[in-house]
Amino acid sequence: MDVSSNTGHPRRWAILGVLVVSLLVVVLDNTVLNVALRTIADPVHGLGASQSQLEWAINSYTLVFAGLLFTAGVLGDRYGRRAVLLIGLTLFGLASLLSAYAQDPAQLIAARALMGIGGAAVMPATLSIISNVFDPRERARAIGVWAGSVGLAVAIGPVVGGLLLERYWWGSVFLINVPIVVAGVIAAFVIVPESRDPKPGRVDVVGVLLSVAGLVVLVYGVVDGGDHGFDRPAAWGSILGGLVILAGFVAYERRIPFPSLDVRLFANPRFSAAVVAVGLVFFAAMGSMFFTAFYLQLVRGYSPLKSGLLMVPFAVAQMVFAPRSAALVRRHGPKAVMAVGMVLTMAALAGFVLVAVDTPAWVVAALAFVQGVGMANVMPPATESIMSSLPREKAGVGSAVSNTIRQVAGALGVAVLGSVLSATYRSNMAPHVTRLPDSVRGPAQESISGGYAVAARLGAAGHTLIGHVNDSFVHAMHYSAIGSAAVALAGLVVVFVWLPRHSSSPEFMTAEATAAGETAAVGTPDGRELADVA
Repeated sequence: MDVSSNTGHPRRWAILGVLVVSLLVVVLDNTVLNVALRTIADPVHGLGASQSQLEWAINSYTLVFAGLLFTAGVLGDRYGRRAVLLIGLTLFGLASLLSAYAQDPAQLIAARALMGIGGAAVMPATLSIISNVFDPRERARAIGVWAGSVGLAVAIGPVVGGLLLERYWWGSVFLINVPIVVAGVIAAFVIVPESRDPKPGRVDVVGVLLSVAGLVVLVYGVVDGGDHGFDRPAAWGSILGGLVILAGFVAYERRIPFPSLDVRLFANPRFSAAVVAVGLVFFAAMGSMFFTAFYLQLVRGYSPLKSGLLMVPFAVAQMVFAPRSAALVRRHGPKAVMAVGMVLTMAALAGFVLVAVDTPAWVVAALAFVQGVGMANVMPPATESIMSSLPREKAGVGSAVSNTIRQVAGALGVAVLGSVLSATYRSNMAPHVTRLPDSVRGPAQESISGGYAVAARLGAAGHTLIGHVNDSFVHAMHYSAIGSAAVALAGLVVVFVWLPRHSSSPEFMTAEATAAGETAAVGTPDGRELADVA
């Protein structure tokens, strides 16, 4: 490369360092939270959160984050990307502080939603700034570093969370964000240049409100049904109401020239099949990770640190195999690679049906590794299919749509499979709580966390109850595992029926397109800037 003709910013690599730290703290927080679920559910050392409240602590962030991704990108283009990055980081830091000192589950859920707003502002701003400060010839390398930081956060998040919870209270998993955010804000203000799009898009306020409202109402109905039964009109009314709002959102997005979600892209069967496959695999994966966290920390009694270490094989598999999948796609085509990835993912999820109360820990780690290998061979080929099915100028938009679907599907996976878990657990526990005092019967039957809390209060008499709690939860986990495997099977069917055997444009996977694909595989936030990259 002729350095003298490099059009990148003189401090571009220092700028990239600031952006990576900003992104790292946003991604790290979600993986840290998984190992803190048991502690937050503890009525003595945590907030006494129920299973449904823990689901909302996860989903309140994800739903807001997914709903505002496109809007945050447009605001950055219009008002300044550095400004939006600074606002997002500041909001994320304040919300982390509120989360750390939340006094009840409702406050934690609200603070997590606020974190979602901050995270939605940070992610698209980081990639937009990279596209602005790097020469096109270096951009692929920079985006590769950006994508690698996400993989790093996924790998170290559970371990960091476990280390914190070994020594400090549950709020430390949120409080650790604050000094990192402060350093990031100062560094961004000093180092990162301001940039704007001379022709920014318009903000689709109505679309954003409709999408967030529809998703929240739908997920509320699913979670409420899991808690109190699906034989109640309130649960189905909320589910149907959410679907009606989302249908209105799709109809509205089809009619306007500046949609927050370009639903017209789904008219392309190749594109829609790849996006649906992404959604299904994340639906299954996020739901399984939710019940695995409880299994490891309550049923097995592992510490948060050991539970976090057992999830590292999943992240390691992603980091090792995802970069190698592009070569497999060029050799065998996206259909074959994705089909194998789906089979591995489905097998790993189905493997949890065989996990019992006393299954060796290495089996869980092995299942996590196989699932990681499977997903590493689903996401990049799916991204390649999305990009090669659209004109090059639409490639980034397609990646952004894929990322939004991924986030929403993950939230629905936690809600739906969590509801299956909750409903089955309550049904299994019903015969075993009939002789308990009225004051503790409800909590013991509501969730595994409640069952453990009641057993602790009963003293020696609680040992028998613990056995019933563990057996009921593992049985419920098996049902959720069957559900997650069935969803992965549906993804396999989609791949076989709609994806072509070979890429329609093999030459598309150039070095830069490969980097963009790997970026989208871990979460590409803003489409318009990636269009410049791809």
